[in-house]
Amino acid sequence: MRGSAIGLRTTLAYTLIMLVLPALVLAVEYKVTRVIDGDTLVVQKGATSLTIRLVGIDAPEVSHKKYEPGQPYSQQSTKHLAKIALNRSADVKSYGADRYGRILGEVLVDGNNVNLEMVKTGLAEVYRGTPAPGQDVGPYWRAEEEARKAGRGMWQLGDKYVSPREYRRMNLPR
Repeated sequence: MRGSAIGLRTTLAYTLIMLVLPALVLAVEYKVTRVIDGDTLVVQKGATSLTIRLVGIDAPEVSHKKYEPGQPYSQQSTKHLAKIALNRSADVKSYGADRYGRILGEVLVDGNNVNLEMVKTGLAEVYRGTPAPGQDVGPYWRAEEEARKAGRGMWQLGDKYVSPREYRRMNLPR
């Protein structure tokens, strides 16, 4: 019991630090332990586990029902994120938290911006809402335009492409 209480306090301390100090790269190196979908993963350092929502991007929606495939390219997006990040060491640059308590962050693996990589491969688009304060989204828009012109990933769908935001509006309960 005592160990779990210490772990909980450590997790809360890291979360508070990441919320209070936006655009902060913690010197702590995390390990990516789980990929939830194409724009969300879990990192861990010791007893501290944080859910990271990749800031500045929006990946195709996975299904929350057992036998439904979800949005086109959702599975490819999730698999690609796992390929480039899972079980790897990562630094997290925090931009605060979202309404679900997840850390909004840029994840760097071997010095490479994982968020930007997802957009470059056409497996995520630039987030269409208000950008996180302090985040430079210019490289993201350039990467999306390049992926779209090259027909990479979800951009192969052409006129049949539906943004994750629109897909959620049409398919997910409110």
